[in-house]
This record gives sequence, structure tokens and C-alpha cells, in this order.
Amino acid sequence: MKRWISGRVVALSVCLGLLSCGPVFADEVTDSITQGLDQYKKGSYAESMTSLNFAAQKIGQIKADGLKVLIPKPLSGWTGEEVVSQAAGTAMFGGGLSAEGKYHKGDKGDVTVKIVTDSPLLQSMMMLISNPMFATSNGGKLEKIKNQTAIVKYEAEGKRGDINVVVAGKVLVTVEGNEVTKDELMAYAKAVDYEKIAAMP
Repeated sequence: MKRWISGRVVALSVCLGLLSCGPVFADEVTDSITQGLDQYKKGSYAESMTSLNFAAQKIGQIKADGLKVLIPKPLSGWTGEEVVSQAAGTAMFGGGLSAEGKYHKGDKGDVTVKIVTDSPLLQSMMMLISNPMFATSNGGKLEKIKNQTAIVKYEAEGKRGDINVVVAGKVLVTVEGNEVTKDELMAYAKAVDYEKIAAMP
């Protein structure tokens, strides 16, 4: 129990540093943390866990919203949909924070850029990139994109492909495209600011 509550105290510290990121969330977060601590002191552990988990989820949403600014703008000749973000609990896809941008080129051609962090699933992707045998076993090729190691898959006949880049061992950037050339797919991968992503707290 002490280990559990100490983890939520860390969440409180993170929250206090993020208050300026979202005033509405900040009120909900601080209220939930205060309520959770009061419930813990009274021995209402189930209620305390619910309150603190709510606060942690809200903190995740604040951080996920911060990822949205790292999604690149549409390239020339393309239109983009509104960027969306999500903070998933561990019960959904292993957990993690994500932001996603979708782009279209006329009636044909679409590209999706997705940034995911704080997910245990990143470990498997890092293993693939660090082992060339795994990376190329199903048609992928190792390439460098803006000094980042990437797994690039592209089917010229189907005009579709995907690019996966692990940044600073903590963030996964995925670029997927349909009815696009490899150059168009690579252009979106190169439009990502990997230095800003690596500098994220």
C-alpha cells in the first residue's frame, strides 16, 4: 500500500508542474488528489484509488494534448484533419499517450502520422530496431531519417507502406500511407521534429 500511494504522490508532483497547461483539468486534478488523500487517511482505500486514478488519467490527458503540437502540418498539396490525442489506461493496448494526424491528397492518397509514448509496447519495437534480423524479416528495411534509425516498409505495387521510428528510447513515431509514393511517405516522416520529441519530459 505504501508503494501504491507513493506512486500517486509522484503523480501529484507532476500535476503541480502542469497546472498552467490546462486550468480546467488542474482544478479537477487537484480536487481529486485532495479527495483521494483524505479518503486514504480515513482508510477508504477503494474510494481513494478511484479518486487518484481519476487524477492520474487527467494528467495523462494534459500530456497527450501536449503531443498534438508535435504532429506536422499538412505538406504542400495536402489537406489535414484535426489532430486528435488520447490517454489510454493500461487496460487498453498496454496503455500510453498518443496524438494522431491524418492527411489527404485529393480523392486519392492518405497518410497518418502517430506519436505514442509512455507505453510498455514500445519495448518490443525497440527490440526490432536494434536487431536487423527481426527488422528485415517481413520486408522492412533499416534506413536513417534525420539521424534517426527507422524501419521502412513500402509496397510499390500497392502504393502503400509504413515507417516506424523510436525516438530517445521512449517515443514511437509511426507514418502510414495508402495510394502514395515512397517519396511522399518519406516526406511526412522527415517533417516530424524528432529533436523536440526527444526533449519531451
